[in-house]
Amino acid sequence: MFESANKPEEIPALFIRYWNERRADGIASLFPEEAEFVNVVGLWWHTREDIRKAHDYGLRVIFNNSTLSLIRSSIKYLSNDIAVVHAKMKLEGQTSHDDTSHPATRRNIFTFVIKRNGGQWLCEAAHNTDIIPGMETHIIDDSGNIKAVDYRKKTT
Repeated sequence: MFESANKPEEIPALFIRYWNERRADGIASLFPEEAEFVNVVGLWWHTREDIRKAHDYGLRVIFNNSTLSLIRSSIKYLSNDIAVVHAKMKLEGQTSHDDTSHPATRRNIFTFVIKRNGGQWLCEAAHNTDIIPGMETHIIDDSGNIKAVDYRKKTT
């Protein structure tokens, strides 16, 4: 059995713990059956089982040697039974790919929408966004490639 959240602010810590333990089932246990999860590239999962399968694959293939850690978090209660938790995290040790043999540290922000379900809190929806330092948005170039850009900096 997996530890459940007694307070909304425990969700990021439990997510990180299960990530670092490579326990996709633990991550999935933080969500109800009909949960939503959007990852950093916009893949969108609609059930606890979809979330479990995606994290099982990711933790075995893409992030099998990674470490996730919490930088800071904040909580906003929308009611006595609903809260939004934002968590800034650091990801190190992503698996190499193609010509990137030593992937650099990534930082991201998770948004967790959390609802009280009986005595525990479950994450109804989560959204993970990569932080790209010094950038404002993305743009798709004429070749169809997406890249981060900063409109404050002029490029000829």
